[in-house]
Amino acid sequence: FQVITGGHYDVDCRLEDPDGIVLYKEMKKQYDSFTFTASRNGTYKFCFSNEFSTFTHKTVYFDFQVGEDPPLFPSENRVTALTQMESACVSIHEALKSVIDYQTHFRLREAQGRSRAEDLNTRVAYWSIGEAIILLVVSIGQVFLLKSFFSDKRTTTTRVGS
Repeated sequence: FQVITGGHYDVDCRLEDPDGIVLYKEMKKQYDSFTFTASRNGTYKFCFSNEFSTFTHKTVYFDFQVGEDPPLFPSENRVTALTQMESACVSIHEALKSVIDYQTHFRLREAQGRSRAEDLNTRVAYWSIGEAIILLVVSIGQVFLLKSFFSDKRTTTTRVGS
């Protein structure tokens, strides 16, 4: 698993077997990998918790890889050696699996960058709107202030007895 967005990029993670026995438990991890062999059939539960950070929403990527890859060739596990073509296919297959892992890693990094850019864009937009409102209020205030300087105030005078 890997935390893509939110807070300090950390979550709590727990994995339980069908009997409720905790197989894996980590606190405040940004990413991790856990491998195990299931001892029995049933429903395994996993939970990502964000209890310690109630104000921040988080996005978590997780991936399950269940079982072994089937052999590339039906006769791959034979006693005799593979032909040159078969061994080249096997090595290409292994290289492509590592390419898939790299692509997943780069997609996660791209998602993190996109999230940060969108957050920054939102903050800049709100800041710009706030500045525009302040500029408008100050402009209107200056107009009224200048208007008050040039307005003629009529004073009335009264004559008292002559």
